[in-house]
Amino acid sequence: MHDDVVEEPRPTEGENMTKDQGTVVPVLTLATEETHVPDVLAEGPLTAEKLTELRTVLAVMADHPVTTLEIRPMPETVPQSSGISLNAVSPLATHLSKLIRDSAKNSSTVATATSSGENIYRMVVPAKVAAQFGTGVVKPMTVKGVEGGIRSALVGAKGITAHATFVPVKTATKGAAAGAALTVAGPLVLMAVAAGAAANAEAQQRQALEKITTLLEELKQEKLDDERSDLKGSAGAVKKAAAILLDRGEVGHSLGLDSAVHTIDKELSRTEDRLGKWRDALRRLPEDKGVELSALKAFSGVAGKGGQFRTHLEIATLAIALKRRVIVLQAVEHAQASEGNGFERFSRELKTDQERIDELESGINDVLLRLSSLQIKRQSGFRSPVFTGAEVDTLMKQAHRIHSLGKQVEHRDGTPDVAIDIARRRDGSVTVLPAVAAG
Repeated sequence: MHDDVVEEPRPTEGENMTKDQGTVVPVLTLATEETHVPDVLAEGPLTAEKLTELRTVLAVMADHPVTTLEIRPMPETVPQSSGISLNAVSPLATHLSKLIRDSAKNSSTVATATSSGENIYRMVVPAKVAAQFGTGVVKPMTVKGVEGGIRSALVGAKGITAHATFVPVKTATKGAAAGAALTVAGPLVLMAVAAGAAANAEAQQRQALEKITTLLEELKQEKLDDERSDLKGSAGAVKKAAAILLDRGEVGHSLGLDSAVHTIDKELSRTEDRLGKWRDALRRLPEDKGVELSALKAFSGVAGKGGQFRTHLEIATLAIALKRRVIVLQAVEHAQASEGNGFERFSRELKTDQERIDELESGINDVLLRLSSLQIKRQSGFRSPVFTGAEVDTLMKQAHRIHSLGKQVEHRDGTPDVAIDIARRRDGSVTVLPAVAAG
């Protein structure tokens, strides 16, 4: 991909803020290609609600993807394990440094906000644009080290936004009739979205591996252990490819990625076969009637704490997370190999390739919801019509474990805005945290 020229932003009015007005958060408006919109950029400070409205308007008005970049103070700690760390000469870090440098020259607000050399840069991609990435890029994160950590401070409504004053920083216009000319930063947006999506998938991958290891310690099933080991081995090649791509912007052909992709695809095929069997088993169950556990043989161990079925679910989750990382890498590689229109090429490749994954994940969610809605009844046979206390307790625990499967399904109300937090250090290196739904 060729480097786009970043237009220099000019300061907006109302930049002199007093301390009692809270933290000043400069907001830059970025386009992936040169585009004009009616001059809807606000003058003076904004509330968080008004900023959200502005994003919506820009997404509707602009011909090409438009994002906003908020410049926030660096928190005390940034969980390195939750994101992807890139050095100062990586494409993402280089483009971000240039944008900061050019913006600070022409805006006292940006210069003041970035004077320490360490900040969090939050890129928010509107829902309209996020929809181009498909449904799998952004998920509510419950990974250890993310929940309650930096995400809570940066994305949550009770974080810095409660005390912040958002100040739009306008760019130069090319004539009043043309409207507002937004800062062109296609490579920056592309690499930020790619890194945030890859970090999200990597976090899901780590969580799935932890669960599988715990489950297999109880099951002691050699075949499933082999599946886990094969996928874990593939993860190394995928991680290496991601590091090279995001650090240097180019992936070679000697990383073993082809073999890793073959292993991942083979596991996805197994998952599709298992999904078909689960669906067939559910279709055979009676509607609106109690179901005995003996009728759930296709879901071995579903009423227990672990079991083969739950291990199959976690292996599927791991394979899907790995495939999502591969899809992002392939989409970035295709986009960078194309001169011009890189971001739109990236989103097109990403959406096309992940339809199979989204369909597979949706099918698994349907199975979990169906299972969680079952009414579990006592096993029939020549038994006393009176339940013992122990039988009642056991049946209730088994039913609860089955009903809790529905909690694993993520309920989304449409495609959310995507928030990607980038922590930048004094030396120019960055850590990109997992992309999440903007709070």
